[in-house]
Amino acid sequence: MSTAASTVPNAGDRTVVTTRLIDAPRELVFRVYAEPRHLAQCWGPRGFTNTFHEYDFRPGGHWRFIMHGPDGQDYPNHSIFDEIVQPERIVFRHVDDPRHSFQMTILLEARGAKTQLTWHQCFDTVEHYEHVRSFVLPANEQNFDRIEAEIAKMSSTPTQS
Repeated sequence: MSTAASTVPNAGDRTVVTTRLIDAPRELVFRVYAEPRHLAQCWGPRGFTNTFHEYDFRPGGHWRFIMHGPDGQDYPNHSIFDEIVQPERIVFRHVDDPRHSFQMTILLEARGAKTQLTWHQCFDTVEHYEHVRSFVLPANEQNFDRIEAEIAKMSSTPTQS
């Protein structure tokens, strides 16, 4: 596994970019996002679990879920998908709380049999970015670890029809 991550001053110093080379083909990595049963297993930093209430994976579709923190606290989330280009790109807006709003662009680029996974997380305000920047990059890296673990499970399980 090769890891590279950085915070990029962009969009008024409000964007965090996290990148990892995943040892899996892009179609398989895309399935993690397209199939809520997989995404629910690996979304969020280490120690978080998820309860998905709605996952309408199409432009204009809503994604409503609760992240359950390791401290016992629940974090309701609501996002709206803006763009889905299989298996290349997913764009959604996190809209449930105006104090925690951002746009996420997920890019999946084929690198031979591997996938360059890149998240562009653009926060609505510089103040919000400043508030989260100390922990968002490590949290994203933990999320990538969980995505890799889910892909490993998917790769070792026969495909269900």
